[in-house]
Amino acid sequence: MRKTMLATAAVTLTVCSAAFAQSTVIVDPAPTGSIVLPGEVRTYVMEQQVPSVVYEGDVVVGTTLPETVEIHEVPDMDGYAYTVVNNRRVIVEPQTHRVIQILE
Repeated sequence: MRKTMLATAAVTLTVCSAAFAQSTVIVDPAPTGSIVLPGEVRTYVMEQQVPSVVYEGDVVVGTTLPETVEIHEVPDMDGYAYTVVNNRRVIVEPQTHRVIQILE
C-alpha cells in the first residue's frame, strides 16, 4: 500500500511539474527594448554620410520620429531604415519611423 501511495505521489508530482513548465514565461533579464541588428545593417549605416537632423525631444528606443524627419532605407534589408538625429545614428522601422536602435 505504501509503495502504491509513493508511486502515485511521484506520478502526480511529475505531471504537475510538466504542466508548470509549459506555462512558464521567460522574461528578458535586461529589457532594453533594442533588437539585435544584422551585422550588414550596422556596417552599412555606419558607413553612410547623411546630414544630422535636429530633434527637440529625447531620442530613445521606442520614440516615433515625425514624418518630417527624412529616413533612408537600408538596401536589400526589409524592415530597416536609418537617419542621423542630433548627431546620433538611429535605426528605425521604415513604416512607422519608430526608433528600434541607437548606434553609438
